[in-house]
Amino acid sequence: MAVDREQVLRGAAALLTRKSTATMDEVARAAGISRATLHRHFAGRDALVRALESLGIAECEAALAAARTDEGPAAEAVRRLVREMESSAGLLAFLYTENQLFEGEEQNEGWARIDAALTELFRRGQESGEFRIDLTPVWLTEALYGLLASGAWAVAEGRVARNDFTHMIVELLLGGALRREEP
Repeated sequence: MAVDREQVLRGAAALLTRKSTATMDEVARAAGISRATLHRHFAGRDALVRALESLGIAECEAALAAARTDEGPAAEAVRRLVREMESSAGLLAFLYTENQLFEGEEQNEGWARIDAALTELFRRGQESGEFRIDLTPVWLTEALYGLLASGAWAVAEGRVARNDFTHMIVELLLGGALRREEP
């Protein structure tokens, strides 16, 4: 029986977003395959995490494209982006905690592309007068990542309704990022 690598990755992602410390045995069970089969596809946890990273980057880049972040008001583009990223938020939350992905020279260039696109979106919002200028675009990008991860965890734990995900993230982020008229 042929094993669908993407199906294995999706099963691993689903488990690891709920239990980031899951063993390779648990990942194999969640994917419906043996540990030996899992190891044929991924030599160890690091290889699995790197494959999940590639999947996460691809999903983020697809969300950026689908959200058309260079069109219309920046605040609306952020709203579209969060909506598009919702289905990947659990995977991103898991990846967000994997420090080895963001350290040293082995950092995947995909993260830099995503960071640049998000930073440009926030910069555009500042230049158009929509967003505060006392918060850097880089900080707003990091805040978005943190809110996506926190939202995913809150939904996964049942503390927040899935239907509220986009609204809560966008309202908190933009409520703090919107430029206010001075008295």
